[in-house]
Amino acid sequence: MSLEKLIEDCKQGDRKAQAQLYRKYASILFGISLKYSRNKTEAEDNLHDSFMTIFDKIGQYSGKGSFEGWMKRITVNTVLQKYRKEEHLNVVSENTEEEIEVDSGFADINLQTLLRYIQELPNKYRLTFNMYVLDGYSHKEISEKLGTSAGTSKSNLARARMILKGKIEDEQTKAIIGLIIFSMQDLV
Repeated sequence: MSLEKLIEDCKQGDRKAQAQLYRKYASILFGISLKYSRNKTEAEDNLHDSFMTIFDKIGQYSGKGSFEGWMKRITVNTVLQKYRKEEHLNVVSENTEEEIEVDSGFADINLQTLLRYIQELPNKYRLTFNMYVLDGYSHKEISEKLGTSAGTSKSNLARARMILKGKIEDEQTKAIIGLIIFSMQDLV
C-alpha cells in the first residue's frame, strides 16, 4: 500500500491503516520520544500520546512536505506540551551568554551511556540540549516552544553541557582508576 493511500485510509478512521502506520513509524518516533524523555516508560507514554494526536490531526496534513517530518514535529510538540502543562520548565533568571564547549576528546564515550546521561538531565536542560544540539533548533525557536527567553535557553544549554561534561569526566576517571587497579593486581 502506498503512503498516500495509507494516509487517506487513516483520515477515514480505518483502524487497520492506523495500525499499519503505527508499525511503520513507531520505532522512528520512539527514538525521538526517548530523546526527550527521562526513561523508557515515559518515552512509551509520550509515543502513545503522539500517535493519538497524529490520528486525531491527520486530516490537517495537506500532503505538502514530508509526512514523516510532520509526525516528528507532532511528537516533539506533544512531549513539550506535556512538560509545559506539568510545569516542569521553570524559568532560570540567570542569562549566561557564554557557551561551554565539550572537549572532543570525550567522543569515545559509549552512545548508551551518553543517552543515559542526557536522560538524567533536569527537564529544562534536557529539552533545551536536545532541541539545540540534536534537532538544530535556534535559541529563539526553543524559547518560543518552551515559553522562555532566548537568554534562558542559552543558560539552560550551557548548564546541560556543563553537567554532561562533568559526568563524562567522572566516567573516564573511573575507567582510568579501574585500569590502574587492574594493572596493579598484576604486580602483586
